Amino acid sequence: MTDLTEIKAAARKAAFARRKEAHNAGGAGRSGRLSEVLAGYRGVPMSGYMPIRTEIDPLPAMAEAAAYGPVGVPVIEGAGMPLKFSSWEPDCALKEGPFGAQIPEMDDFFEPEIVIVPLVGFDRNGGRLGYGGGFYDRTLELLRGKRATLAIGFAYGAQEAKNLPLEPTDQQLDMIITESEIITIDRS
Repeated sequence: MTDLTEIKAAARKAAFARRKEAHNAGGAGRSGRLSEVLAGYRGVPMSGYMPIRTEIDPLPAMAEAAAYGPVGVPVIEGAGMPLKFSSWEPDCALKEGPFGAQIPEMDDFFEPEIVIVPLVGFDRNGGRLGYGGGFYDRTLELLRGKRATLAIGFAYGAQEAKNLPLEPTDQQLDMIITESEIITIDRS
């Protein structure tokens, strides 16, 4: 195990603990800020995610966006592969996907221009600490190689960290939205 691997594992463990505490604190309207941002992108093809365990829930914002344009959720096809995105609508038929996330029963793949990204930890520079599989890094690199793609990290404010252990292959977020804040990343 490399030093960076150990540092990332420790950072994930601490971020998971903070996320669990924030999740268990409860509270309504956690996706309100996400809805506010997505309202400015009505009709743009986007992807959210089906929340698992203690992830913050984007489903209310996704349901609002689905009234105006295509919304999808990620589908894992295999280790080392980028994600694909299948069309989702509120109350669509779902089946069990890898890692416990629900996916649409019928595959209807498309490429989103906005990707709402779940995460374990984030920093104010657009750094994201994920689960370690590299799925979103590979996917964002692929999508950004074809067209401008907006990557929005969605997390509890408690998941913020300083000095995340990042690698050159880690794709940066363009924006982070929490239950109470919209953080735009300045790339200048």
